[in-house]
Amino acid sequence: MASAPLSSGFKLDLRSPGAARLRRGVTVSWLRVFTLVSLDTFLLMLAWRLAKAIGTELESPWTENKAIFQVAILAVGLGVIATKGLYSPGDKRRDYFGLIQALSLAAFLLLLTAFLYDPNQFVSRSTFLLFWLFSVCFVCIGRLLVETAVEKSRKRGVIRYSAFLISDSSAKDKDLISQENRYDILGVADSRCLDRANRETTLEKIRSLGVAEIFISWESIKRRMFLCWHFQTAGITVHILPTGSEPMMPKSELWIIGGQPSLTFPPPVITGSDFWLKRSFDFWASVILLIGFSPLLLTIATLIRLDSPGPIFFRQVRVGLHGRHFKAWKFRTMVANATQLQKQLEARNEMKDGVLFKMKDDPRVTRVGGFLRKYSLDELPQLFNVLFSEMSLVGPRPLPTRDVERFSEFHYLRHEVLPGITGLWQVSGRSDIEDFEKAVGLDIAYIENWSLWLDLKILLQTVVVVLGKKGAY
Repeated sequence: MASAPLSSGFKLDLRSPGAARLRRGVTVSWLRVFTLVSLDTFLLMLAWRLAKAIGTELESPWTENKAIFQVAILAVGLGVIATKGLYSPGDKRRDYFGLIQALSLAAFLLLLTAFLYDPNQFVSRSTFLLFWLFSVCFVCIGRLLVETAVEKSRKRGVIRYSAFLISDSSAKDKDLISQENRYDILGVADSRCLDRANRETTLEKIRSLGVAEIFISWESIKRRMFLCWHFQTAGITVHILPTGSEPMMPKSELWIIGGQPSLTFPPPVITGSDFWLKRSFDFWASVILLIGFSPLLLTIATLIRLDSPGPIFFRQVRVGLHGRHFKAWKFRTMVANATQLQKQLEARNEMKDGVLFKMKDDPRVTRVGGFLRKYSLDELPQLFNVLFSEMSLVGPRPLPTRDVERFSEFHYLRHEVLPGITGLWQVSGRSDIEDFEKAVGLDIAYIENWSLWLDLKILLQTVVVVLGKKGAY
């Protein structure tokens, strides 16, 4: 049996970067966007002035050089281009057909606005038609000139992204990446660098190299998708190189590498912002809930004291983030010597693989304890654990040391994030799930797909599950 690994130093939740930082390579991205927007601004104004000079002369607010109308022309033109994602990296900004569509829509919207602004006034249709023609020609030619200049600069080693490759077929994959003519590969490693024993060394090496984007073959990452969080919190964009069999993963984008579709996981511009919002929400929500539930907490404490001899609270050692031990608070729902009695009941364990201990009709549960368990009220004191940053409101449930001692290597992935009072496992069946592997699968799915919205949905589903008394015992 594998034993629970205890961390020698302080490690953060894998979704936390430690400190907020900008995404790697973001300066180049912002410079690209700034250049394209500035050029489009100049070309759109040039197109408008030229169209106004050639078109039919009519007295109109649109032809009187009023600043507000010039701002409107730029706002509509640039806004439609941006909405279609034509300032994005990769092939999207080279979508000339998309540019024509965007500029055509912008010209139509401007003409419609000019007509609706004052229906009783004539509008020079030739001016707007010429503006559409000139804007399409100027912006497309401008974009082509920029792309030509960028390609020539990259061939000279300028405006390139630092990259790292993890693959067991590195020669083939390097050829694929080189076709993009935008990356400098600073290092190459095989899939063993992502093993549990080598992972921290690999991440430290990649961070020290200042890598902006990392390429990982599907064979190297397919059972380790949670590792994408480590790279994202370092501000590194992850590309999964194709093999033809990889599924589309949540939060991934389709990216073309060397003419082949690949999965890309871009980090946010400010890494860790979502996680720190989650921690702030955890703290203030636990404070508010503890204050709001204080009358209920006092009532439950009184009932426990009257129902059976023993302490009001049960503090059990649980295994949390990165294998660290902490004491989880619960209202006592069993007789005082429940821990000693469990050894006599192991043969009646209803979990198929024996990793967890679960019994529907556990004789150790008290009368008040049965009611508290039915509505999960015994978990309320764990709000103190959330307050002390030992737990989160949502995350994989922390397990006792007895259960963790029966873990296999794969199960330790649950410890990569803060444990929670509720989680995907709890809202997907609670105690009705009798297969621990299925429960772990739900926890890993939560880690891989985590978002603030997912946490909110789990919290709302928890209320429904608890009120419905589903799978509680």
